[in-house]
Amino acid sequence: MNAGILGVGKYVPERVLTNFDLEKMMETSDEWIRTRTGIEERRIARDDEYTHDMAYEAAKKAIENAGLTPDDIDLFIVATVTQEATFPSVGNIIQDRLGAKNAAAMDLEAACSGFTYGVVTASQFIQTGAYKHVVVIGADKLSKITDWDDRSTAVLFGDGAGAVVMGPVSEDKGLLSFVLGSDGSGGKYLNLKEENNKLYMNGREVFRFAVRKMGDASMQALEKAGLEKADLDLLIPHQANIRIMEASRERLDLPEEKLMKTVHKYGNTSSSSIALALIDAVEEGRVKDGDNLLLVGFGAGLTWGALVIRFGK
Repeated sequence: MNAGILGVGKYVPERVLTNFDLEKMMETSDEWIRTRTGIEERRIARDDEYTHDMAYEAAKKAIENAGLTPDDIDLFIVATVTQEATFPSVGNIIQDRLGAKNAAAMDLEAACSGFTYGVVTASQFIQTGAYKHVVVIGADKLSKITDWDDRSTAVLFGDGAGAVVMGPVSEDKGLLSFVLGSDGSGGKYLNLKEENNKLYMNGREVFRFAVRKMGDASMQALEKAGLEKADLDLLIPHQANIRIMEASRERLDLPEEKLMKTVHKYGNTSSSSIALALIDAVEEGRVKDGDNLLLVGFGAGLTWGALVIRFGK
């Protein structure tokens, strides 16, 4: 039984923080941020707006978009690194708020790769016939772990949530292949500092890792799917840095119009990054029935994940 996407939904906070706003907060400039990252603005959640609030809104919309009700959902998988508490999980909270009395729930932590891990995990439940409908959510409130005194990282991150409903699709659609990986030896380059629970990143090392692994994983997933580069209709990478994204596009010999970009308006939203880019592509009509999509990301851990999915039911 093939597993594919039946519905999508997203949520981003109302507050927009532009590069010009950051100029007033720290020693930086709009031109410096744009030329090095591609980011122009990002969304920042309110102090009383939590990861589970954003996840709830995205999941609710995705279930409605799929033409289902919360009673139809068997499992919630939430990819996040910004839970308000270790337990109850974000999945537990939104399962309760949605009244999805038939569903199990859990959180999954693979940082910016988390959404790809979640989609692959959901697919296993569906392909075995254990579950029929699984909601996968990528949600993070990175603003709460951003060190606003560190201008090298503070300009990068934003908040948001994206969700998809996974379920059975026809045999020529759905997940075609995936590649997941981990290199724990690189954990020192991207982590939470114990002394203040704020994000630390060695930008140079992470950049080198990302360019290599995004390209390698993309090629491996494409080969496993039995596709050629020219068969791809859209590349949807983790929206961390436009230079990393462009390197992935060039590795795949794709024209610019086949690269999905949302980094300019959302920044790096970690677990929700790929989900938001996918959903925007769907909403903008850039994804058609039967299109071959490549989703690829990297994150703290260090982790990486790539998957090829043929869109449609």
